Amino acid sequence: MKVRIGNTQMDMRSVWYDKEKGQVGFIDQRALPFEIETYMALDYRDVAFAIKEMVVRGAPAIGAAAVYGMILAHRQGETEHGAHVLKSTRPTAHDLFHAVDHMLEAIRSGKEPIAAAEEYVERTIRACEDIGKHGAELIRNGHRILTHCNAGALATVDFGTALAPMRVAESQGKRVFVWVDETRPRLQGASLTAWELYNEGIEHAVIADNAAGHFMRKGEIDMVIVGADRIAANGDFANKIGTYEKAVLAKENGIPFYVAAPMSTFDRTIQSGNEIVIEERSPDEVRYARECLIANPESPARNPAFDVTPARYVTGYITEKGVISADEIGDYLSGE
Repeated sequence: MKVRIGNTQMDMRSVWYDKEKGQVGFIDQRALPFEIETYMALDYRDVAFAIKEMVVRGAPAIGAAAVYGMILAHRQGETEHGAHVLKSTRPTAHDLFHAVDHMLEAIRSGKEPIAAAEEYVERTIRACEDIGKHGAELIRNGHRILTHCNAGALATVDFGTALAPMRVAESQGKRVFVWVDETRPRLQGASLTAWELYNEGIEHAVIADNAAGHFMRKGEIDMVIVGADRIAANGDFANKIGTYEKAVLAKENGIPFYVAAPMSTFDRTIQSGNEIVIEERSPDEVRYARECLIANPESPARNPAFDVTPARYVTGYITEKGVISADEIGDYLSGE
């Protein structure tokens, strides 16, 4: 992804493995958009910290962090325990579990861990590029697109899922405008998605989460594209809290609603969204905004990090294999 530091623009990945130092590097997403800082993980517990404390976030990027974490766990002689620790960090994103299991299988079969990890990460990036190509076919010149949370390069190592079609459409000469939900309580839209779009030179505006319906009703949103953290076999999916209400509003206003995600996000072991475990994070994330108390100090708060959107609200799933419907998911999963 493009990153501007002063007057210099460079390409960076959000997660990488430094072979010379034997460390895992991250763009520390907690510091964005005000500072560009890196976090270096020296062992698998540091990687687990990075996942749990949201140094890195976004299902595909968490998967990449996990495969690199497994390199460190194997090097430390704690492969199985490292797998357990990494899996225990965040319960909702399927890519985390898919990635750890990929590494366990590779290590048990005698494959070199670094090669297995890099193979996984490169496959993730190629999938995102293909998602961009397939999704761009849905975008017309002048389209105004709403997205929720951050499903760009920061969340996927490089290129993105929900943002990938917008990047490709822009490269094709189409004019795209992006409505960026702020995404309370951690503000990933305002802090991260807006930062990525700015660096890519894509026109956009940040809006409060509860303003999306207003712009839909006024006819100022042509389509919605979001990412996903886990997709059940029937097409129900979990994404950042607030996604469900956007899907319902889109349906009410006749606006196409797409989910962009690689096949690794589909979980064939669960039949519906009712089986997806929803992570509940600290209530202080609701009560505070960047260390500033914004709520009545004596009031309790609840903080589910994700919600589940039923498949009936989804127009299609933009994957590396093409745009598929909920009815086609089973065929694609059985063919893997």
